[in-house]
Amino acid sequence: MTANDKSTHDKLLDVAMRLFHEQGYAATGVSTILREAGVNSGSLYYFFPSKEALLEGVLDRYMELLWPEVLDPAFAQTTDPVERIFSVLAGYRHMLTLTNCTMGCPIGNLALELSDTYPMVREKVKGLFEAWCAGIQKCLDAAADRLPAHVNRESLAKFILTVMEGGMMQARAHRSLEPYDASVAHLRGYFDQLLADGRAKRADASAG
Repeated sequence: MTANDKSTHDKLLDVAMRLFHEQGYAATGVSTILREAGVNSGSLYYFFPSKEALLEGVLDRYMELLWPEVLDPAFAQTTDPVERIFSVLAGYRHMLTLTNCTMGCPIGNLALELSDTYPMVREKVKGLFEAWCAGIQKCLDAAADRLPAHVNRESLAKFILTVMEGGMMQARAHRSLEPYDASVAHLRGYFDQLLADGRAKRADASAG
């Protein structure tokens, strides 16, 4: 792929990502993507033979960007593994703020819209969620010595994803940050209790 080809390819993906997030997949016409990207139909179909192929490319791009655009910047805010989790959640809150709570998580939106009709979407979204949870679990694993031994860190990572996705969905429905903030606050309270339990168990072990 030449530099010019790569530029056109990336431009199409960037525009499709934005429009699918803003309008949804079904409501975004190919003509709109072409106009916004400033390319002709031949250029589009050279890289993506169908709109569904473009969607697949968008989902692959989200996977490529998960660490450099979502997790790494959040993790750079702090060295504390627990606080890194809440830094990730703060990043999604910032997204809600920028859009006035009119758009939710782009991956969650595509899952709700398309998973029942596009098996490819279901599999790729599943992979994205699993990769996101794996990143969060790295934080939990790093904090394992501060958590009670009974905590299932894989399951907890999935619960954190549920808090984020559910909070964003409710914020979008209410056009308010309040549901998201309330969800994250409850999660914070749960972590505070887990960490307190972990400290108590370590103290008991030391005393014994």
